[in-house]
Amino acid sequence: MNVFIGYMILGLSLSAPLGPINAAQLDKGLRGGFMPAWIVGLGAVSADIIYMLLVYFGLIHLLDAPFVKVFLWLFGFFVLVYSGVDSIKNTREISGIEMRGNDVSLSKSYLSGFLMSLFNPLSILFWLGIYGSILAKVVSEYPMQQLLIYSGAIVLGILLWDVVMAAASSLFRKFLTIQVLRVISILSGLSLIGFGFYFGVQAARLLFFH
Repeated sequence: MNVFIGYMILGLSLSAPLGPINAAQLDKGLRGGFMPAWIVGLGAVSADIIYMLLVYFGLIHLLDAPFVKVFLWLFGFFVLVYSGVDSIKNTREISGIEMRGNDVSLSKSYLSGFLMSLFNPLSILFWLGIYGSILAKVVSEYPMQQLLIYSGAIVLGILLWDVVMAAASSLFRKFLTIQVLRVISILSGLSLIGFGFYFGVQAARLLFFH
């Protein structure tokens, strides 16, 4: 049980640092409340599970090819910059009416979280490094069902953090003024653009300086 909780805390701590998913969750939560923010996280977790399976089946190294890396960086750049610009562009739409209602598309929220995580090469590095080492350790020490349990613990930790982020952004939405919420929304949009340009720089390095 202690080991299970340890892996769950690992999932929590891996999700906590500020990244594009957290910024997107904050933005969706300010606009639509708890559910859209949580659904963004759920989309990201779906992509995480795909990478876990790729590591498990030993296919992650196929993503190590330079042209695949460039594609992922470039697509990640496009998704993040588009999301950030869209967030800033729609900031004026945050109004008293919107604060009472919930008109944020859940399917779009899920898709944005999924794409942000799926086309994030840092996710690949993380799952290859962290989950790959966990896989090697658990396989050598425990039966296969233990691996499934501990993998589930990591996913549970990530899901718990998504709930925390969704709840926090939903609370901000209820207690802060519309002007403050607009500023936070702009900042989260700028954060997404910043991460996007970081991805773009990495793609340029691979294309022209590698």
